[in-house]
Amino acid sequence: MTTFSKLQDDFTHNIIGYSAIGIILSTCLGSAAVMTTLMHGHGLVQMFFVMLSVVACSMHNASILTVQKPELIFKLLVFSTVLNVLIIIGGLLI
Repeated sequence: MTTFSKLQDDFTHNIIGYSAIGIILSTCLGSAAVMTTLMHGHGLVQMFFVMLSVVACSMHNASILTVQKPELIFKLLVFSTVLNVLIIIGGLLI
């Protein structure tokens, strides 16, 4: 069993608590990603990265609010986290 499978299984069994933590994590990382992106201006490229971050966070939060399957919620949380961390790192390196 891989680490991803173990985390997904734990998330599925404790969906209520992890959903609340996931919303906080997704929103905080998304806001940090938007901030680091907008530190470099407000051109078309920056707005594209802001849109990517907002869409990823919104998809995760909407999946919780619409009571989707725990597997989908977990995968969207991982996607949102990875995308926002990459945007933050990219914004800090440039």
